[in-house]
Amino acid sequence: MGNGGKTPSIGQAVPELPVADVERAQRHYRDALGFTIGWVTPEKDLGAVSRGNAVIFLRRRMVPFEAAIHWIFAEDVDALYLELQASGADIAEALANKPWGMRQFSVRDADGNLFHFHHEIAQAG
Repeated sequence: MGNGGKTPSIGQAVPELPVADVERAQRHYRDALGFTIGWVTPEKDLGAVSRGNAVIFLRRRMVPFEAAIHWIFAEDVDALYLELQASGADIAEALANKPWGMRQFSVRDADGNLFHFHHEIAQAG
């Protein structure tokens, strides 16, 4: 292992999502989901958006493409749900407690990519 037996750490994973138009997708993430636009390449085929610790790369792909699915932990999923609902986000599944112990809701972006925002339900007793 060459590092004194310690497991090397790795950084945060950054998903890369398929989109039809990078700049249009960046505007959607900004306006409907509260992200900040980071950058876009001169060719406008790759760009980034971020919100808090979440960073997403957006890559132009030819339509049709298979949409991606992501699970994102939200510390206050109820407040996030109200915010995204008010901003006009495409709520694909309403906020609800799930039998597997999660409180979650789902949002679809303008290109069909799906996000499940969730947090664990506090156990009684």
